[in-house]
Amino acid sequence: MRLSPQNIAALREAIGSIAPDATAIRLFGSRLDDQARGGDVDLMIDFDHPVEHPAALSARLAVRVSRAIGDRQVDVLLRAPNLTQSAIHRIALEEGVLL
Repeated sequence: MRLSPQNIAALREAIGSIAPDATAIRLFGSRLDDQARGGDVDLMIDFDHPVEHPAALSARLAVRVSRAIGDRQVDVLLRAPNLTQSAIHRIALEEGVLL
């Protein structure tokens, strides 16, 4: 995994400041490959309840996490009972690592 313990702590704190009710945070994608270089930070954040305004929430989370970990590109995927799941959700669940 190509995130330092400090980056993980910072992103968890950033997410908690906006979405304290998130139930899980998963890292997936290229940052899991220790041999790769570069790449954005792909996160899936789970909620047990419906999420209002998911696009706005996802954008706010991405910006906050990006700032917290040194302005890296961050993509945030949300998973909640009221949101449609796609193939990328299945990939994140199967290959992602809980942070």
